[in-house]
Amino acid sequence: MRIGELAERTGVSTRLLRYYGEQGLLTPSRDGNGYRSFDEDAVVRVRQIRRLLAAGLTTGVIASALQCARGEEAHLDLCPELAVMLRRELTAMDDRIGALQRRRTALAGYLSPPR
Repeated sequence: MRIGELAERTGVSTRLLRYYGEQGLLTPSRDGNGYRSFDEDAVVRVRQIRRLLAAGLTTGVIASALQCARGEEAHLDLCPELAVMLRRELTAMDDRIGALQRRRTALAGYLSPPR
């Protein structure tokens, strides 16, 4: 299928599909006329990418995780290396959440009248 059909079937813009290709997440073949061509598995792959992005993973982490992803829900068969990577991402996310909570508290303090 061509990129337009893949975009229509997945609800993802052609621009994003090209970006996924640039990031090594999606690998199209090229027709004789130079058009990108995708097989049926690309639909599931795009859905996996979208789920992993929604979980807050970067495209770099997703590139590694996709090797272990199964099905449209992107269930991951955790190998030790991937488990370490995901734990690292979770720790970093917890750190960012903590920083945001501190910033929120500070900002809310400006809205409270002085005592």
